[in-house]
Amino acid sequence: MSAAPPDNDVLWARGIVKSHHGTPALRGVSLGVREGEMLAVTGPRGSGKSTLLGCLSAQLPVDEGEVWFHSSPVHTLGRTGREKLRRERFGYVGPEPHLVPELTARENVALPLLLAGVGHRAAYQAAGEWLERLDVADCAKLRPADLRQDLRQRIAVARALAPQPPVVFADDPTAPLHHEAREQVLRILTSAARSHALTLVLATHDPTLARYADRTVHLVDGRVSAVPAEAAAVAVAVER
Repeated sequence: MSAAPPDNDVLWARGIVKSHHGTPALRGVSLGVREGEMLAVTGPRGSGKSTLLGCLSAQLPVDEGEVWFHSSPVHTLGRTGREKLRRERFGYVGPEPHLVPELTARENVALPLLLAGVGHRAAYQAAGEWLERLDVADCAKLRPADLRQDLRQRIAVARALAPQPPVVFADDPTAPLHHEAREQVLRILTSAARSHALTLVLATHDPTLARYADRTVHLVDGRVSAVPAEAAAVAVAVER
């Protein structure tokens, strides 16, 4: 096993290779993410952005290569170990709001806190505060089926942020939102990351989202591209 990553890299990947049903998705991707950094992963559809986030967040096992979280190897973990890491250390927001349909909005946001052992009163108080920040406090007692998709997505963002995990992964998190709502959610994501010293890894083909990040990594055909940030933004805008 190779040496652990640098101390200031909360996430570190080397030579990641991943295929889906025989089709290459990542072809030797290497990168580091510094603690407290906001990193945007950009690229056209099918470039491997979601797969990279899946490997970094322990949702997907790598075929080849290494993934580290601080000084702990992720690539050697089995299914149970990866699930434990995701539950205890990572937050995740996908392009679709996967909420528990039987639970209210407040119960959905409080759920990861309760699973982590936070007391009932504190968990529900934190849930209410995050719903307020996402401007969906009036949805607290409603279930997902009673809400529009954009409201459900805000609740999913609140759920990911409420436990204040060291790392939050966001895979095209504003996809279901209108332009004005996108700006608000992005501001909340970035301000939460700054104020709570969270590391935020974003995958997007939207240059508006990438603009909020400290640094951008551009993927093309499963490889890190040397495209300059400005050119990458133009390319993404044209692709859209």
